[in-house]
Amino acid sequence: MRSVYARITVWSLLTLAISLLAFMFVTSRMAMELGFRDVFPRLQALEFQDAKEAYETGGPARLAAFINRLNALMAAHHYLLDSQAKDLATGADRADLIARMKGRWDQPIAIPEGMMVGSRTPDGRYALIIESPIRIEPWTFLPYYGLIFLAVALLCWPLAMNIGSPLRALARTVDRFGQGDLSIRAQSTRRDEIGALAGSFDRMADRIETLLTAERRLLQDVSHELRSPLARLSFAAELVRTGPNQEQSAARLRKEIARLSDLVGALLQMTRAEGDPASGERREFHLDRLVADLVDDCSVEAAAHHCEIAFQPNGPVAMIGDPELMRRAIENVVRNAVQYSPENARIDVGLAAASGAARIDIRDRGPGVPDDQIAQIFQPFFRVDGSRNGATGGVGLGLAIARRAVTLHQGSIEAKNECPGLLVTINVPLAKD
Repeated sequence: MRSVYARITVWSLLTLAISLLAFMFVTSRMAMELGFRDVFPRLQALEFQDAKEAYETGGPARLAAFINRLNALMAAHHYLLDSQAKDLATGADRADLIARMKGRWDQPIAIPEGMMVGSRTPDGRYALIIESPIRIEPWTFLPYYGLIFLAVALLCWPLAMNIGSPLRALARTVDRFGQGDLSIRAQSTRRDEIGALAGSFDRMADRIETLLTAERRLLQDVSHELRSPLARLSFAAELVRTGPNQEQSAARLRKEIARLSDLVGALLQMTRAEGDPASGERREFHLDRLVADLVDDCSVEAAAHHCEIAFQPNGPVAMIGDPELMRRAIENVVRNAVQYSPENARIDVGLAAASGAARIDIRDRGPGVPDDQIAQIFQPFFRVDGSRNGATGGVGLGLAIARRAVTLHQGSIEAKNECPGLLVTINVPLAKD
């Protein structure tokens, strides 16, 4: 049987059937024990005593009257016999009854009419034999057991449904996920083992979807963005071979190779940032120290662009997350600000904590971004037309990497024009006390 429904139902019914058989056996045995070894012997002894007294005090007539009343009251046939098997009430020969007893006195004997039991005095002078149409057998209460069986069977079916239905639904969900529907989820609300299994599948599906989506996006982005660099690289290589100034052509070739390497490195960095969140290191670290170290590292690049970075911390700030991812996110925003800052300009970096979240502000004094394009600057490979990307040579991935890294920390990143310059604000939750 491959169906959980069938297994649960059959197993439950089989268990019930065995239980009922055991109950019937125990009931019959208890009836025999309690009835024929306790109540019936006492009642039989009383009837025997009264029958002897009726015969000894009133003869056959009084005994016959007593036997008739007793037969009517007990719905049975009573016979008081002497040592010669003669019926003392009617005078009939009851040798056949003695033969049917087979010497099993004081024991119930099953007969076609029901059952019979007999007892006699120690001296053998009298014997009382009782024939009763009543017989206690295990199947006497079979209709009642059948009703119990039916009731339990009806109760077992909802149990099978309660266990089998969610498993079948989960199986269908897994099949659809395996066929490529990466958005399908079990979304079980149960709190038992089946609900735990469905929750484990949902978490696994979330991670697989994230990995596959990141891989697909990487392939799409690479195939789209590598066309132009490869074309320029091919042209530069041709110039090295045929151009009049080979040194200049070689320098251009090296420049195109460096751009291509930067593009590939940025693509890999962005994919790692969003592809496998569980593989990153999550621990508590000091965000203020991380930003201070990052500003020191970027100060050399800022000096080369003839600008400066001013960091304004506001006390220690601790958070839980991947420090390397957070460093990449903030560094990409700061380096983006350095690239677009004019000479002798200042880049302000601020850090403050309030209401369980940290806020990092990075502002440059560059040309800013057109208002209708601000929402797009965090998309991969998006470049602003005009002066903001005229000479930077960027591939449009820095802010996309920052956004994805911040999102992995359940934070947010946004930008707005400050006239002059662009202000990028990062908000991330802090460590709980």
